[in-house]
Amino acid sequence: MKANYLVCYDIKDERRLQKVYNFVKTYGLHLQYSVFFCCFTWPQLQSFKASLAKLINLREDDVRIYSLPEKPKLFVMGCGDRVPDGVEIFL
Repeated sequence: MKANYLVCYDIKDERRLQKVYNFVKTYGLHLQYSVFFCCFTWPQLQSFKASLAKLINLREDDVRIYSLPEKPKLFVMGCGDRVPDGVEIFL
């Protein structure tokens, strides 16, 4: 069963940042500068985390993966225009 996740990162080195961005964008929807919406099975998430750990510097970089509720409520304000399938917007 797949679940939704929010992947956020702060990468200190520009070269590592580009590698992380290119890697994560193959798995998820780019929402903001360093924020992605991803959908994984549990084994896919474990593989994603292991691969991502090889790209970052654990002492300098910060990566966070937040699990989202099954039916998330998303509020978009401003110029955001990309919304994942199945997510409802309340204004």
